[in-house]
Amino acid sequence: MIEYEPVIGLEVHAELSTDTKIFCSCSTRFGSQINSNCCPVCLGMPGTLPVLNKKAVEYAVMAGLAMNCTVSEASRFDRKNYFYPDLPKSYQITQYDFPVCTGGHIEISQGDEKKVIRIARVQIEEDAAKLLHDKTGSDTIIDYNRAGVPLIEIVSDPDMASAAEAKSFLESVRAILRYIGVSDCKMENGSLRADVNISVRRKGDKAGTRTEMKNLNSFRAVTRAIRSEFERQVGLIDSGQAVLKETRRWDDTKGISIPMRSKEGANDYRYFPDPDLPEVLVSREWAEEIRRNIPELPNQKMARYMENYKLSEYCANLLTSSVEISEFFEVAAEKSGDPKSACNLITGEMARIMKERKLPEGDIPFGGEKLARLIDLVNLNIISTTAAKKVLEIMFETQSEPEEIVREMGLEIIADTEELSEIISETIKENLQTVDDYRKGKKKALGHLIGKAMARSGGRADPQILGKLLKVEMDKC
Repeated sequence: MIEYEPVIGLEVHAELSTDTKIFCSCSTRFGSQINSNCCPVCLGMPGTLPVLNKKAVEYAVMAGLAMNCTVSEASRFDRKNYFYPDLPKSYQITQYDFPVCTGGHIEISQGDEKKVIRIARVQIEEDAAKLLHDKTGSDTIIDYNRAGVPLIEIVSDPDMASAAEAKSFLESVRAILRYIGVSDCKMENGSLRADVNISVRRKGDKAGTRTEMKNLNSFRAVTRAIRSEFERQVGLIDSGQAVLKETRRWDDTKGISIPMRSKEGANDYRYFPDPDLPEVLVSREWAEEIRRNIPELPNQKMARYMENYKLSEYCANLLTSSVEISEFFEVAAEKSGDPKSACNLITGEMARIMKERKLPEGDIPFGGEKLARLIDLVNLNIISTTAAKKVLEIMFETQSEPEEIVREMGLEIIADTEELSEIISETIKENLQTVDDYRKGKKKALGHLIGKAMARSGGRADPQILGKLLKVEMDKC
């Protein structure tokens, strides 16, 4: 049986978090009234001239440096010519021959395996407007608020060989951009999107014909689109049909891709230098100044967590996948002096609660210092780990202080021997068969009874004292 493998490259588009657009002073604020953040420049009116936003260049250089790129001392803007309703000038100002950054790489992890994905280029460009379709599909309006918002396009080499690797690469890019603060990368708002280039080859052969799927705006969509397109291309090859070089649109609802048009080449876009914009000059001094302002990156933070806090690679990776989560963890770890407990609660119970409530990553309704105080309550033997989980759930609901929740709900650990003896007595009366099993030498029966007694106490009994007292009573039987 012939074995096939995909050859995958991504083009990642990230909107930069500047206050104003790339070539004019219009606001970039998301969610504004339709067509309220527009001016003659971003609407492409005749006679207008673009003025480059310096902050956009700084952010692009910072992103390139964070991804191990070489910064070009001189780069250039070009016009990419094509006609589409969301492009008011009928061309896009972008970079082609001379991008701002080239030749970088990112290391991704797949289980215990690590792989380096090369980055061919990071280029600066302007975003297009947004088409808004009505529910019937008969009418479309154009919102030009997004036209002219600064973008960087991060173009990888075709180094990925699975949907999982592509997802990991996109997650790594997103984490880096969010850590350095150049983009909010909110895929639901369209500020991070990916185009997927994929071809199929027999193992060991050269890559086949490449197709492109445009504007995928979720990790799930990227993963499903790659798997679907791989299967589609393999099916065509096995049936003797040709894979066409085309651009396709992914329908995430139907789980299929739909052909849009034949794939353009560079000649179709008629690139030429933009005559209204001079070269972009980035001195070595400016590049080094930007480099010095790059904060600790995810891979650096992950290594520090493993070294300083003795966390496993798996746990450190989970904690550093989001800048908000990592900051929350560091506060909790420092204030409690117990990084492992902080890690366990964040990656375990808190992750479960956030998933159930469908909260965005990092959208925690209380600070890390509150989690630290909850950890202190456990470490001081005031509450049990079971009670701590109940408290944490309520903290998400009410944002109340952990001590207040413990007091109001009466969750303090029961260490009083008389109270525990009463719980044990009732537990024995209700589980005579288990008691008989223990008499017959079944030692596991003791653990079963301890569990029953803990349940009777509402998880509040001191497990060590309870276990000792229960064993004494059972040995009397």
